[in-house]
Amino acid sequence: MKTMFTRSGIWRTPAMCLGLMLPLGGALEGSKALAQSPAPAAAAARQLGTVKSISGNSVTLATDSGSQVSVSVADGAKVLQLAPGSTDLKSAQQIALTDVAVGDRVLVTGKAGDDGGFTASRVILMKSTDIAEKNAAEKADWQKRGSGGLVSAVDGGTLTISAGAKKIQIQTADNTKFRRYSGDSVKFEDAKPGTLAQIQVGDQLRVRGTKSEDGSTIQAEEVVSGSFKNLAGTIATINAAGGTLTLKDLTTKKTMTVMVTANSDVRKLPPEIAARFAARARGGAAAGAPGGGQATASSGGQTAAAGAGAAAGGGPRGAGGMGGPGGPGGGGRSAGGDLSQMLSRLPTGSLADLKVGDAVMVVASQAEPSSQTVTAVTLLAGVEPILAATPSGSPAMTLSPWNVGGGAPDAGGGVQ
Repeated sequence: MKTMFTRSGIWRTPAMCLGLMLPLGGALEGSKALAQSPAPAAAAARQLGTVKSISGNSVTLATDSGSQVSVSVADGAKVLQLAPGSTDLKSAQQIALTDVAVGDRVLVTGKAGDDGGFTASRVILMKSTDIAEKNAAEKADWQKRGSGGLVSAVDGGTLTISAGAKKIQIQTADNTKFRRYSGDSVKFEDAKPGTLAQIQVGDQLRVRGTKSEDGSTIQAEEVVSGSFKNLAGTIATINAAGGTLTLKDLTTKKTMTVMVTANSDVRKLPPEIAARFAARARGGAAAGAPGGGQATASSGGQTAAAGAGAAAGGGPRGAGGMGGPGGPGGGGRSAGGDLSQMLSRLPTGSLADLKVGDAVMVVASQAEPSSQTVTAVTLLAGVEPILAATPSGSPAMTLSPWNVGGGAPDAGGGVQ
């Protein structure tokens, strides 16, 4: 039986794996290689990561655990190149070590030294250029055949999601691939293979598959899901050194600490665009006019975060969110959906760009459900008019956890 090396270091049979590439933009964060026989009882040591530098037969590898390893490639070592999507070393092409370049993904097997170094007897790689092409193709497919929203019902193998005002039925099957977002991470590539049973009402979900003509039904090929915390409110404090801010959530009235990391996606909405979204949220009042837009976020009452995740929109990470605005077919467009969709067109920012008093919308991961501390996946500032204009009970003004950048469910990325 053939076995496959996964990012977590586990060997799995091909039937247990979800395919070489998962949807997520930017450079692929992982790779895997297929062995031609089961791992022996005393398997050779191995390292998986990205080439940071190469000189002669010495390769510096940045591993997926965050460390760097100096790898010495032994004379006569096999160097094999796999195409993205390939799972069999029989299809690999033997190349020279000089063909390996910075940015390539490699799996090396061999012997670890006492000094922390590593001597490789075999190198399996995927070229960064091949990975980028694969990612681009996957991204386009997620945009074309993908949708998403908030899970409103689970009935056996059928999931119902709300994409703005539109309801979409997701039909799953035995061959549907499931991924589940980690509760303590903001990177989709840390998501793990999941199951249908993990999906609950209230989860955010992204699906790719064959749509019915009216877009109301999708035969799911891949489903990615997660349970996220959605917050909206005014920043009360900022701790730049600690990388955190606090805000009072408008829905729960609880003061939450939000960690903003290098992986958090921070954006700011221009005032004129915020005013247009606010007008749409009020039900079509004079588009482009601020209306109630000058009110503070707190005047919005139970606004943006009510019904967290309902209006997630856009494409996969790298394409602007989770579902198309209002879902396939364009019906029931929601301001929240379009907000998530347009994030990819906004410039990126950081915690340093924020100040006390700014109104923000946040979608975050939460390691513990009862914790008052969350980690920002997406943070959008400049939303004062939107929060003020969103009355209780209207479509939720929330963001997608999968938006822009090199992550997921983007078009291609993620290692099993």
